[in-house]
Amino acid sequence: MSKALRTRICILLSAGIAIFFWALLGTSLAQQSPAGLPPEKARQFLNLLSDPEVKQWLEGKIQAAAEEPPAPSLEDTIASWEGAVRARLAALADAIPRIPQELSNAAGVVSRDVNSGRPGLVVLILAVLIVVGFGAEWLVRRALASGASEATIDPGKAVLSEVAALLTFALASIGSFLAFEWPPLLRKIVLTLLLAFIIFRAIRAITKSLLALGSPIEGDPSDQRGGSREAGQRFWQQRVSAVAGFFFFGWAIVSIMPTLGFSPDMLRLVALSFGLGLLAVGCDTVWRRHSKPASPIKNCLLTLYLVVLWLVWVAGVLALLWIGLYALLLPSVVRGVGNVSQAVAGTAKRSGAVGVALNVFIVRGARAGVIAAAIVWLAYVWRLRAAAFAHDEMGARIISGSLNAIVILMVADLFWQLAKALIAYRIEASSLASTDPHHAAPQADPYDAARAARLRTLLPIFRNALAVLIGVVAVLSILAGLGVQIMPLIAGAGVFGVAIGFGSQTLVKDMLSGVFYLMDDAFRVGEYIQSGSYKGTVESFSLRSVRLRHHRGPVYTVPFGQLGAIQNMSRDWVIDKITIGVTYDSDVELARKLVKKIGQELAQDPEFAADTIEPLKMQGIDAFGDFAVQLSMKMTTKPGTQFPIKRRAFMMIKKAFEDNNIKIAFPTVHVEGGDAATAAAAQQQIAKMSQAEAAACQA
Repeated sequence: MSKALRTRICILLSAGIAIFFWALLGTSLAQQSPAGLPPEKARQFLNLLSDPEVKQWLEGKIQAAAEEPPAPSLEDTIASWEGAVRARLAALADAIPRIPQELSNAAGVVSRDVNSGRPGLVVLILAVLIVVGFGAEWLVRRALASGASEATIDPGKAVLSEVAALLTFALASIGSFLAFEWPPLLRKIVLTLLLAFIIFRAIRAITKSLLALGSPIEGDPSDQRGGSREAGQRFWQQRVSAVAGFFFFGWAIVSIMPTLGFSPDMLRLVALSFGLGLLAVGCDTVWRRHSKPASPIKNCLLTLYLVVLWLVWVAGVLALLWIGLYALLLPSVVRGVGNVSQAVAGTAKRSGAVGVALNVFIVRGARAGVIAAAIVWLAYVWRLRAAAFAHDEMGARIISGSLNAIVILMVADLFWQLAKALIAYRIEASSLASTDPHHAAPQADPYDAARAARLRTLLPIFRNALAVLIGVVAVLSILAGLGVQIMPLIAGAGVFGVAIGFGSQTLVKDMLSGVFYLMDDAFRVGEYIQSGSYKGTVESFSLRSVRLRHHRGPVYTVPFGQLGAIQNMSRDWVIDKITIGVTYDSDVELARKLVKKIGQELAQDPEFAADTIEPLKMQGIDAFGDFAVQLSMKMTTKPGTQFPIKRRAFMMIKKAFEDNNIKIAFPTVHVEGGDAATAAAAQQQIAKMSQAEAAACQA
């Protein structure tokens, strides 16, 4: 049973049930209270329902509501497109023989209603207006140039001067024309042509300014023929001016033609003729822009592509035409606008986080503006504001969702680029502040250095997490715009995540351990740590592991779950103890004074002053050995800086002890008589004692 038949039956049953209840109520209405429905109105309603004309009218309404237009099939759509293209081509072909007749009719209209019997009146008026405009513009330029010569140097003043000159030309020429009374047709023709000329000049000025601000264009003739950058700018300015001339003057002429009596088919022929001019400029640009040995094939393909686009325009498939133009021009336009906006952002000369954010907003905002304008124009061409897809809900949802997806991607890209630039700036600033504890600045605050190291540790992880978050939110928003129910997807992702968590407990353990290590601030990038058999300088992190660079060169990639207890050797400060043995006849008090003096000299040395927290000093006699008095010394330095200070201290102590007759003890054995076996045993004993002394010094 069809839907229309079911609807009709339901409506008829509802009407029958209503008539039945009204018949039952009709006998009791007379006996009800006065507040009830009057019997006269009930009888009138029943009589109206039983009227044959009313029944016929209701059945017609039911049938019209039940009938639904069938959705066109793909074959019908293709056939309709083919018929429209054939009809357009036939109309253009039929319009060609009518060209002389329509030109004659238009000439009569111009002679009668425009020139008023005076040939060349429009041309004369335009010439006078242009001369007046250029005269006023010359006066303004001279006034601006006489006041300050810096206008030729400062780009901002040059742009303002150009804007003032163009506004003066427009106001002088248009104002001079509107100051007099003119016939309506003459007024429209002159104003349209004058507006096209003003827009053409504005496009030339804008192109010149943008080419002066932007970087050299890749592949332009200046790069291939050894010319200057100005030659490349002149090349592109000429091409853009030619395109603007064909486009705007063609638009002006086509806009004037209906008022002169030309038919719509003749308008299309003239527009396509100006399109041939655009095609010629495009082909000239393709062939003169590149001169590489392998470029002819590419140039032929691009030329064929342009010819196909013009043929698509002839066929009247405007949606396909704009898609082809976007595919050809939009990437280059977006890249060029990005270069120009980058140059404009560079002229702002803002530093710090504000400068970074402003740079991202200008560059990405300009690119997003170009893409948004392209989307709006494509939507206008496709007539998306109308109910073109009212019969196809799925098609309307896909088109609307696609446009929303592009907007969401642009917003997500803007947020990601802004966050990435700010994070990179903060990492670079912290790296410049204190890149390594070994080479910290002399006046660096230790707390600031620690904060910078922590930022270098956490910001890369935050950047990766933020990238994942922005990507997930963007994808879910796009799916929601396309009509996909995302709540089941989120629930399914949660269940899938739990299953993955049970199946990869080691991975989850590593990730959670890394989170707690970072929360505890156990180590940072650039610090030297040791955990079990792993030790080295922390180079970088991931979500599950840490990279350690051993001091001999090897790199360890250790999962967080295998680290365990961590010994951080680069945090805050370090105490280094030194033990030196002197002979029993040495002056210990003099040795103490000498060591204290050496420690003060090292603390005042510019090379070690920033790394010394407490200078080197002797604590006293640590032990009485078999052949030496063990003197204990200590110093407090920044982590990792104790080694060069200790090496310099050893050199200074040795020289000071030698100058003051303080002898550094070493084991000696005096052998009298005996055989060779006894001498060998004595030598072994001396070697053992030397090893023990060396181990004690290292401890």
